[in-house]
Amino acid sequence: MFGVSPSDLGFPGPPPGATVGIEPLLAKKGTSSVDRRAFLNDSLGVAASAGFPPALSPTGYFGAVGTTHLRELREGLRSLYQLDDAYGGGDVRSLAARHLRRVRRVINTSRFPDTIGRQLQLLAGETAEHCAWLAYDADDQDTARRYWGEALATATMLRDTSLEILALASLSMQASYEGRPRDGLDLARAARERATRFGSPILQSLIASREARALSLMGDGKAAGKRLADAMRLVERHGPRSRPSPDWAAFHGHAELDYAQGLLYTETGHHHAATQYIRAALAHQDRTYGRNRALYRLTLSRSLLKAGDVDEGAAHAMDSLEHLEEVESARVLRRLHEVTDLLGGHDTASARDASEQLTEYAHVRGAA
Repeated sequence: MFGVSPSDLGFPGPPPGATVGIEPLLAKKGTSSVDRRAFLNDSLGVAASAGFPPALSPTGYFGAVGTTHLRELREGLRSLYQLDDAYGGGDVRSLAARHLRRVRRVINTSRFPDTIGRQLQLLAGETAEHCAWLAYDADDQDTARRYWGEALATATMLRDTSLEILALASLSMQASYEGRPRDGLDLARAARERATRFGSPILQSLIASREARALSLMGDGKAAGKRLADAMRLVERHGPRSRPSPDWAAFHGHAELDYAQGLLYTETGHHHAATQYIRAALAHQDRTYGRNRALYRLTLSRSLLKAGDVDEGAAHAMDSLEHLEEVESARVLRRLHEVTDLLGGHDTASARDASEQLTEYAHVRGAA
């Protein structure tokens, strides 16, 4: 990626059992998040100029750009996806922003045929969308909204429906997260209208789950349950002969839907039922998605504590620390603080011990 191995950028090895398609991410024992950030700041200037494209000519333009260069830029984005899946958006977002600037620079200072130009513009839109996601995961919502707006503008300019659906579905997710469920529902329905032509069960399921989330936050549990059931049926319909989904929807499946069902039960106060689904989500979640596994385990701890299963909830909270060592995600840390507060409300040895260790961990992360 950018001519530099992710391990050289200070990222640790992948979570246990993970398989990643980029160069092996060699473990670096004792590498903290602050170490990684410092290394990134020192290294990115070199990384951004490594390999393609060549230096500016006297006229101020790069040379001709072709499919090989486009392929390298796209591979850089793919590597960013994989780093984010494993570790979260905190440390990766600066890499993504630099990659987007690099793509823009190539667009504006290079020569290429129209076919390559369209692909470069699409890549810029997709990279902007990923920058938005990383900002969202880092809980920088204003920056996320700006990047998603840029991605949506690019999709409109290119008339690329796939990118438009992605941006709308992402904005729906953000709206629900920010407490604007009506906006979330409207955005998800707009995405659904555009997704009809694709005929992909996975894509339609993903959008239905976003609708369900918004409906749940609006207090319409019945409608939310119906849309979530629709989402589950659509996943079951997916098979070898189904219309393929876009690559960006590959993460969606049983784990996501189990987790969504668990959240639905949590919001309606059925905490025992919620734990069953969140357990299933954790069991189904591929180990490649390290950030999601950390979030799911903390959410399971939260549900167990709310259900009155204090000892097991405390045990899962303690287990989450192993996952958190390799994850830099503000959303995950927010859930950590929720669990710590809940533990503080229980006067048992297990709750006190877990609360102390989570508090100490959060203090160390905050100081970093």
